[in-house]
Amino acid sequence: MNRVRAALPAASARVLDEYERHLAAERGLSQHTVRAYVGDAVSLLAHLHDVEVPDSAADGDAGPPDDADVAGLDIGELRGWLAAQHAKGASSATLSRRSASGRTFTAWAHRAGHLEVDPGPRLSSPRPHRALPGVLSAHQAGAMLRAAGSGAEQQDVVALRDRAILETLYATGVRVSELCGLDLSDIDLSRRLLRVLGKGNKERMVPFGIPADNALRAWLQAGRPELAAGRSGRSGARDAAFLGAKGGRIDQRTVRRIVHDGVAAVPGAADMGPHGLRHSAATHLLEGGADLRSVQELLGHATLATTQLYTHVTVERLKAIHDRTHPRA
Repeated sequence: MNRVRAALPAASARVLDEYERHLAAERGLSQHTVRAYVGDAVSLLAHLHDVEVPDSAADGDAGPPDDADVAGLDIGELRGWLAAQHAKGASSATLSRRSASGRTFTAWAHRAGHLEVDPGPRLSSPRPHRALPGVLSAHQAGAMLRAAGSGAEQQDVVALRDRAILETLYATGVRVSELCGLDLSDIDLSRRLLRVLGKGNKERMVPFGIPADNALRAWLQAGRPELAAGRSGRSGARDAAFLGAKGGRIDQRTVRRIVHDGVAAVPGAADMGPHGLRHSAATHLLEGGADLRSVQELLGHATLATTQLYTHVTVERLKAIHDRTHPRA
């Protein structure tokens, strides 16, 4: 994608740079989200200008002129771009995401004065098939946390950390990026609350229960000081709530491994990462009687539609239980 971006006309490249600054600075999106939006915009502009990755070993067309900008981007180009993606085998979910990304770009380009008319509202997109997320049962989640607790009984610092991470993820449903970004000052043990900085730099308070409180206290009192003593000097480690083996702020890859290993200790549990624990927490909250609005607030979902996905999970599980247990199912 970097080579394609470098091959864009200079005028369009400047528009793309301006769009990237808008996403990062004005909208405050995460690096991952900015990268995804910009990647789609690069693909769209490459289609608009018929840009191919240059081959240094071959002679050929010099490509579009450097002053070619985005003014020619209309509904036909948008539809042609999606058609090309479909021809390459893109799924309906991918096409739907790219349609939304394309509309975001054209709306911004119109507001910024690069397009006279915004063609985005005329672009329809396929309805994606939303697969039901895999979740642990409440029994499986309990078994995973009991296994993590037995390992922590030996007071091994890494085992104390891993138990605290698993308990916190399941108790709060926070995203892995949110957990890795937690500072010590974000944990209020007296009120059992986490201050979480979510997507779009939106701050929310998330409660946690007694088991997570016990695990966090054990980690902060007996585990973290030992790892912090061997701190390698990496940025942000002094304030980080969770540390890696070398004393720096823990990274998402390490947390994913911790979750995979924790779930692997439960016979019959589907393999999953931190997002699977987030799904599990939401599902169990709804099964326990929590209302959708409360779960939306806890998880930091921007829209209620995202939270409503979990209602389908609970219905499917009820149907499976009915089919398995009712004599006339």
